[in-house]
Amino acid sequence: MKISRNTARLKPSATMAVSARARELKAKGRNILNLSVGEPDFPTPEHICAAAREAADAGFTHYTPVPGIPELLDAAAGYLNRFYDAGASRENIITGNGGKHCIYNIFACLLDPGDEVLVPAPYWVSYPPMVELTGAKAVVVAAPAEKNFKVDPDMLEAHLSPRTRMLILNSPSNPTGVCSTREELDALASWAVDKKLIVLSDEIYDRLTYGGLQAQSLCSWWKRFPEHFVIVNGVSKTFAMTGWRVGYTLAAPELIKAINRLMGQSTSNVCSIAQKAAVAALNGDYSFVESMRAAFERRRDITLRAVSGWPDVFCPEPHGGIYCFPDVHRHYGAAFSDSVSFCSYLLDEAGVAVVPGAAFGDDRCVRISYAVSDDILSEALEKIGGVLARNAVSR
Repeated sequence: MKISRNTARLKPSATMAVSARARELKAKGRNILNLSVGEPDFPTPEHICAAAREAADAGFTHYTPVPGIPELLDAAAGYLNRFYDAGASRENIITGNGGKHCIYNIFACLLDPGDEVLVPAPYWVSYPPMVELTGAKAVVVAAPAEKNFKVDPDMLEAHLSPRTRMLILNSPSNPTGVCSTREELDALASWAVDKKLIVLSDEIYDRLTYGGLQAQSLCSWWKRFPEHFVIVNGVSKTFAMTGWRVGYTLAAPELIKAINRLMGQSTSNVCSIAQKAAVAALNGDYSFVESMRAAFERRRDITLRAVSGWPDVFCPEPHGGIYCFPDVHRHYGAAFSDSVSFCSYLLDEAGVAVVPGAAFGDDRCVRISYAVSDDILSEALEKIGGVLARNAVSR
């Protein structure tokens, strides 16, 4: 059987591959401490689960409108209006099977073969493959740890071409946890509008910020220039609902209609039961969100204290999300020569799973998730520190 070239060149998700390898070793009896996980370790709140059960009991199990049920569209618009004064209405919202599906739909509807998309690195692993599935090209703009993993307009300008169509921004960032300030986002947004680009702003971690910092959204720019900005969010990270698969897109009506046509011929609607659960999440009590955020802030602090004691390692402070992204390349040598071999060594020798930075566009780093219990996190970080300390002595 001949597989299409587009699909054949796709690489498996590195984060999922590491998790699968960790599960395999654990099944063989190894004690594996998994810091590769890309989701909150908290259960979905009961009032959200109750809404799903009620929907199932009421027989809400049939097709819905492709964009989503009206109350979910209103709830998503209401969320963006409540926190960011977006000026959104249900006509500006369409749901998807998670944020990943929303992002793919945007690329599919906006990009043509030969178009170019500016992708700041480190980036979330799926951005470049999804861009390339459309026939467009992902143009990576590297922002190393020394620059706090942040790009600026001058860096983007150096990669601009007549084919550039779009810029991807992600704050708080996966994998770095770095958050852009209002001034930084405004500078990037202003540059993009001046260059007549479309900005896709992935804001899925917006409620998980630390140190008193509030996430900054590009909703205000969408409100002024809806033809230049598309916002993606969802319930996965904020409400510990990763498996429910409900994301949503804020966009101009023309793009909403295009995505509607695409979904109508591909996936149709998001699961009806999950939609009812998402309504309960967005319109319900947010006290759970704050308690989860506080737990992640505590775990972030545990992680930073440990990482600061590792020899020859540099890590910009994460102010959001559930990850940190330390630069460990000064340890590369005989035992491990890059982020992939380092992660393999760490898994085999110490029983700790983290994700190689090469998957995120920076081979000097590794991604550590602190979405695990305090005890597991502390033990795993101690083991990583031990490996690095022994390696520093042997070099």
